[in-house]
Amino acid sequence: MVATRFVLLPVVFALSATLLSAQADPDRTVAGGGSFPPGWRVRTDVSRRTGQPGDIASVKFTNMGPGGMHTTVGPAAIYWRDADTASGNYHVVSTLTQMKGTPHREGFGIFLGGRGLGDSSQTYTYFLVSPLSGEFTIRRRTGGTTAAVVDWTANAAVVKADSAGKANNELSVAVRGGKASFLVNGKEVYAGDAAGLDVRGVVGYRVNHNLDVHLGALGIHKL
Repeated sequence: MVATRFVLLPVVFALSATLLSAQADPDRTVAGGGSFPPGWRVRTDVSRRTGQPGDIASVKFTNMGPGGMHTTVGPAAIYWRDADTASGNYHVVSTLTQMKGTPHREGFGIFLGGRGLGDSSQTYTYFLVSPLSGEFTIRRRTGGTTAAVVDWTANAAVVKADSAGKANNELSVAVRGGKASFLVNGKEVYAGDAAGLDVRGVVGYRVNHNLDVHLGALGIHKL
């Protein structure tokens, strides 16, 4: 019994620390949010704190420059246009700039293979980087659950944030010949069978909570 106590206590402390961290960093309130450029749709994640979708009024998403967008968010969200679809052999790419630093790891990037994005059946594969930690992750969402294809992994290709918290990273995915290749700043960080991923459907952006990110134009090219 004594050994069991020593095994369980660190787990309890780790879980408590995770819960305290989540409580200490709630979705912030963002002024001027809730209305979006024509043609764009936005969906917030369900909050783990409240069990309800994040407040869409705290998502500020605007046009900026030729084809680029800017978002300042409280809740994590995805952004897409129904007409932006890709299938077969293609390459999707965007350069994204974190404008301000974060107190802990938060990710942003692109998604592909989106289907049912406006309802409970939503599915997509998303590819994110974190300039704070120099890591990337690839995950699949099915309805309200997500599964890691690649969990958060450090890679030298990811540009880390500078002293002001700013960083530029180009993310791209090439789907060709039944394979999907994920690249950060032109360097492949993962490749796998396209059949095991969602790669046919809508493409767009994903930005996790409490971030300020410039989203470069989303390029979709047939290969």
